[in-house]
Amino acid sequence: MNANTQFIQDLVTFPAKANAVPKTLYESAEIYQLELERLFYGPHWHPVAHTGEIRESGDYKTFYIGEVPILITRLADGGVGVFHNACAHRGTMLVPEVRGNAAEFQCPYHRWLYDNGGNLRGVPGDDDFPEDFCKADFGLRKIRFEIFAGLIFATLDDNAAPLSEQLGEIAEPLRESLGGDGRLKLLGYQKVMYNANWKTYRDQDGYHPPLLHAAFKLLNWQGGKGVCTVADNGLIALVSQLAAAKNSDFLKDPSLVEFRGVDPSKGSYVVCPSLISFGTKHLDMFNFRFGMPRGPFKTEVHWAYFCHEDDDEEMANHRLRQSSNLLGPSGLVSLEDAAVFSRIQNALKAGTENAYFLKGVRKDKDPYKSGQNDEIANIVWWEWYRKAMGFSRAAA
Repeated sequence: MNANTQFIQDLVTFPAKANAVPKTLYESAEIYQLELERLFYGPHWHPVAHTGEIRESGDYKTFYIGEVPILITRLADGGVGVFHNACAHRGTMLVPEVRGNAAEFQCPYHRWLYDNGGNLRGVPGDDDFPEDFCKADFGLRKIRFEIFAGLIFATLDDNAAPLSEQLGEIAEPLRESLGGDGRLKLLGYQKVMYNANWKTYRDQDGYHPPLLHAAFKLLNWQGGKGVCTVADNGLIALVSQLAAAKNSDFLKDPSLVEFRGVDPSKGSYVVCPSLISFGTKHLDMFNFRFGMPRGPFKTEVHWAYFCHEDDDEEMANHRLRQSSNLLGPSGLVSLEDAAVFSRIQNALKAGTENAYFLKGVRKDKDPYKSGQNDEIANIVWWEWYRKAMGFSRAAA
């Protein structure tokens, strides 16, 4: 451990009680840099795209793991490639666009040309390069990846354990949230920049929805017999129970809250399979929220909406109406989140030094298998975070 890392870790000591979290963790620039090193660039898997976003040969998408820009491509043979989005010559970002289709990518600085498999194909003036120069040595740097139910996970640590070990028992709820087989087609995106630390965004729970979100009251989604399952690494799968809406006459289009081909008793899925991203299936929507930290005080989230490949036009349009109106940063059932995230960030220095998780935190409750409207599951992730970061806990 170097002296700088020791200094950062000395900044924070967790309280003796497992349900208390120091607020300084949500605003420290030094701790954010350590998070990038230990968590985002460490031996962990991050969702970066769904194959439904790059369906055709030549399709590509750019993204970030922490602050590292990456490029995800659909190869000519139908396979997938994941690379550092930087020219191997001088490190210029190769592709600035979010999505597109291209058989090759050219660096604007010195016109080095790569195919969409990351191979260097053209180099101006290489007849005057060092004698040992070889194009094969200057391809785009590859990133290790695995695919689960169409969801592409990547890691910057080649020594990371297999993805299956990270997902554990949340794998099946994640599969269900992605339509069961992952055969999805992209409908579109909604994108937002939250004025909050990435952990403020991640600290979501089942306690707040019926209390914060007005639509939950209007739609009679105020409680149920769902279950929140948590893995040892703190990753969460909340399978909740949503009753059919008793009253939808406040909507001009009641189909926005219809269940079609889905039994509401089977629940609604909110699955966090990584540090900062969520898979969500409410009603007939397939949604995945790709999250990116943007410094200590901002979090960027791309809400990607999908239909199933087997959907007819009517069902695809139904999913599109629900997706564009119910979820997302301005959605009927999620509109209030951004304001609360901002208020939390703005008030970090007010009140107590710690934030607390209390709902369901009782001796007779198992934090690894809690109720639909509890927040006890959050303490499992925070304990994992504390250990991964190397922070100590005060004695009882």
